[in-house]
Amino acid sequence: MGLVIASVMLSGFVLNVTLGSINGQAPLGNVAEMILLFCASIAFVADILRLEAKAKSGVSGNQ
Repeated sequence: MGLVIASVMLSGFVLNVTLGSINGQAPLGNVAEMILLFCASIAFVADILRLEAKAKSGVSGNQ
């Protein structure tokens, strides 16, 4: 689930950057853009660590 959240947030960041380069002004400001990218990174790292802990404990599956 965390990887889905991270990919949605990253897609929002990429969309914001793309719209900003086309229009000359991004829909989100610099701080909101930074927070979006930071939250995407946190969600990605948290889910990867969760999956790694499950792999080490021998539990199979993604959930």
